[in-house]
Amino acid sequence: MATSRYVPRIADGRLAGLLAELPAVMVTGPRAAGKTTSARRVAGDVLRLDDPAVAAAVAADPDVALRRAHEPVLLDEWQEVPAVLGAVKRAVDDDPRPGRFLLTGSVEADFTTRQWPGTGRVVRLVLHGLTEREITRSIDQPGLLDLLLGPDISRLSIAGTPPSLDDYVDLALRSGFPEAALNLSAPARLAWLDAYVDHVVTRDVLAAGKQRDPVRLRRYLEVLGLATAGLPGEGTLYQAADINQRTADAYDRILTALYLIDLVPAWSTNRLNRLTKRAKRYLADPAFALAAARVDERSVLRDGDLLGGMLDTFVVAQLRPEVTLLHPRARLHHLRSRDGQEVDVVIDLGGGQAIAIEIRASSAPTVRDARHLVWLRDHLGQGFRAGVVFHTGPMPFELGDRIWALPICALWAARAG
Repeated sequence: MATSRYVPRIADGRLAGLLAELPAVMVTGPRAAGKTTSARRVAGDVLRLDDPAVAAAVAADPDVALRRAHEPVLLDEWQEVPAVLGAVKRAVDDDPRPGRFLLTGSVEADFTTRQWPGTGRVVRLVLHGLTEREITRSIDQPGLLDLLLGPDISRLSIAGTPPSLDDYVDLALRSGFPEAALNLSAPARLAWLDAYVDHVVTRDVLAAGKQRDPVRLRRYLEVLGLATAGLPGEGTLYQAADINQRTADAYDRILTALYLIDLVPAWSTNRLNRLTKRAKRYLADPAFALAAARVDERSVLRDGDLLGGMLDTFVVAQLRPEVTLLHPRARLHHLRSRDGQEVDVVIDLGGGQAIAIEIRASSAPTVRDARHLVWLRDHLGQGFRAGVVFHTGPMPFELGDRIWALPICALWAARAG
């Protein structure tokens, strides 16, 4: 079993920047994504409110407890003493200087806290799971999105030995949860992920104050795991899980609040007609998706649809923090037209600008694999900043004007020049 040192996160710079200018920041995201670990590194005093003795002392007089602590004060598991939020509000109202408070805790609090006094006073920062760029300690290098938006990517190269298809599956199944990814052997990781799924269906939902049938929720998660990154009809999902739309909508709200599913909206533009409007469901972590689906690595490699969904989910898991933290005005979308054109990922940069992405399990993509990118480029004109066909082969190469075939590992191993 490996013992991990701290892995610098893409969010670290953003967190430091927010604390330098704002009085209070709440770090949120999936359970076990490393929120407390990252926040502790910039905190003065840490008040662990899941410790009954600490919670009792803070609950007795939250205002006094905050005044006595050295800033920035980290209020870990703040939802255990909800009154502490009111104390943060009062402290910020009285003295709004930057860098005073950090809050981390369970996202179920969004369901259980009736009033949210943090509006306008507490800014949220989402910490997603680890990316390969973080694990390989490459965040000091320019990210791929920045390279794609640069003046010339023709000299882009790949550092190190590119992974094989089997390697990519192994990377996806390593997970982005720090404990599972960094500290556990493969058998222990599987047990950890199974326990995570169990915790979601038996405890997280109940903690959110929702009386839901764990058997049906587990079945719905299994269906979502098998269909991750796909776009099946809503009725197909509900029928497979043996639930109705109302129940599915309730589950979606809970799982979205837990940051375990990401409903990626369909992209729309006034330059294109006949686009579908249905959101694409991603489970947030490919290893969690496989645990939810109760399938293993061999099943992935034998099933082309499942392999494609896992690779798509893996790529989007790498892109999500890059987009939300480094390009905060950008948004992730997908595109499907009623005429059959489909683009796996559209990164809307704002101002009519977009990057379009296709994801292939093939090691040797061709111009045909880029045909929908060509279609989109021709419709968007100069608004089409770049198109990428991610593949499992070793080489980057050009497929057309502003369209490139890149190994998936370019997401963390691309280098300029």
